[in-house]
Amino acid sequence: MSGKADPRAAGEGTTSRTRLDRGRAALGPALELVHTGRAPTRAVLTAELGVTRATAGAVAAELEALGLIRVDARPGAAAGSQGRPSHRLAVAEDGPVALAAQIHADGFRAALVGLGGRIVATAPGCEVVDADPAKVLGSVVEAGAELLRQTGRRCVGAGLAVPSAVAEPEGLALNPLHLAWPAGAPVREIFAQQVRAAGIEGPAFAANDVNLAALAEHRHGAGRGARDLLCVATGHRGVGGALVLDGRLHTGSSGLALEVGHLAVNPEGRPCHCGSRGCLDVETDPLAFLTAARREPGPEVSLLQQSYDLIREHYTDPAVRTATETLIDRLGLGLAGLVNILNPDRIVLGGLHRALLDADPERLRAVVAGRSLWGQSGGVPILPCGLDHNSLVGAAELAWQPVLDDPLGVPA
Repeated sequence: MSGKADPRAAGEGTTSRTRLDRGRAALGPALELVHTGRAPTRAVLTAELGVTRATAGAVAAELEALGLIRVDARPGAAAGSQGRPSHRLAVAEDGPVALAAQIHADGFRAALVGLGGRIVATAPGCEVVDADPAKVLGSVVEAGAELLRQTGRRCVGAGLAVPSAVAEPEGLALNPLHLAWPAGAPVREIFAQQVRAAGIEGPAFAANDVNLAALAEHRHGAGRGARDLLCVATGHRGVGGALVLDGRLHTGSSGLALEVGHLAVNPEGRPCHCGSRGCLDVETDPLAFLTAARREPGPEVSLLQQSYDLIREHYTDPAVRTATETLIDRLGLGLAGLVNILNPDRIVLGGLHRALLDADPERLRAVVAGRSLWGQSGGVPILPCGLDHNSLVGAAELAWQPVLDDPLGVPA
């Protein structure tokens, strides 16, 4: 047996390495395509990346070796499809996760979220929010750390959703109006400290909850495929908005873009926390709905849940129906103004606004179309949010982004 190396084998090895080297730049884009469901097969991945089949195969194999995706061993064809069968791609169900945390006026929640926006595990939510941000964030991080211990998953980082504008680059919660936190609390720094103290690997991030809801909806929910997506939602209190422009979350020069809650829709309306009057924030949130329906808010469940129950169980009550129509008209007026300014190609609504849309979609769409120039020219699709916990999923997206940018940096 000769001791000389087979030149053909060496050539094949060189070719394989060359393909992989060429494909390394495509690892991030490829992972994002699988993560967002836009590349269900290797054939689609090849076409989307604009590379050869061999390079796409090398990229998929590398992502699988990193424990991020799974590639079917045998190619298969979807029912009714034509052409050569292709290997199916999916995120790895047992792969790493991000720790996601959400704070709102009525409590907090922690979860582990994998690629694809899939919630792997959640911790029971707390219903009391302390006035000390460090205490609250310490509790939610500990809940997340316990989930990581129970599941034994690798963690890529942590993301936090808060009901406040978050100023960049410092990560300050400027107006946590429905929390007893001080204005300007350094929530990102506090969160990062708690994450490190809990021994959780990876970077920590924080952002506004509706911004993160829009990001999650654009990647995994009702906004998928939209180029310019407007998201407007009610939380347990107040109203928030967010915009995805050309596929990227638009946060403005310092993270404070699109404070839609302070659009005036009723000049003679309720005083707003911002100093104005009749803003969306106080005219179309759950408290405004309960007040318009002549219902006294109770302490048993959140204002948002009380509003949901009222619409679902008592919509035939004249007071409830009138309140629903009143809020739809106010919401439609605000959305029409935003359509005139932003010209989105899709609108998604969350929280109570989703329930209002479900209750009378034609009324809301008619108000927006009748009050907006672009609405009259063809209409803007208005859809309910597609994810039940979109702010949590969006918080995880913050932690996943460094991995999407560079999959080779995923923790071992």
